[in-house]
Amino acid sequence: MSDPFWEWALKAYAAPGVQEACLQLQDGTGQNVPLLLWAGWTAATGRVLDEDAIEGACDCARAWDAAAVTPLRSLRRTLGNTNPDIDNAARESLREAVKVVELAAERHLMAGLEALAPAPTSPPRPAIDALAAVARVWSRVVPRPALTMLAECLPA
Repeated sequence: MSDPFWEWALKAYAAPGVQEACLQLQDGTGQNVPLLLWAGWTAATGRVLDEDAIEGACDCARAWDAAAVTPLRSLRRTLGNTNPDIDNAARESLREAVKVVELAAERHLMAGLEALAPAPTSPPRPAIDALAAVARVWSRVVPRPALTMLAECLPA
């Protein structure tokens, strides 16, 4: 089964600077990384996002984020802290297991986002406009400098 968005996102995330930009946007400004990658993918594949598509994508991301991704990320990060009362090998093993489940939750979120994407109708275009449009619906604050840095790192 082909997952074009997932495959693109894996390549994009591995590109120089993308992981750092994504984590800055997530941890520093509260943005949703899978949602931003989806916006970048739509631009790269010639999909034009309208207000309904963006709102639907944000609703999908909020639901997955609240139900699974954020709680799992919080647990994984808590398990990353050392504790002298807990066997470190057991703690690290459990942290890795939670990381696998967190990634699975993000993949389900991304499959939902891909299903909401409109069909390609235009040539690929720069990602910054799609990133800003999605970020604006996700949060009142649009971190344009960080979004520009991400857009410059994403593959076309």
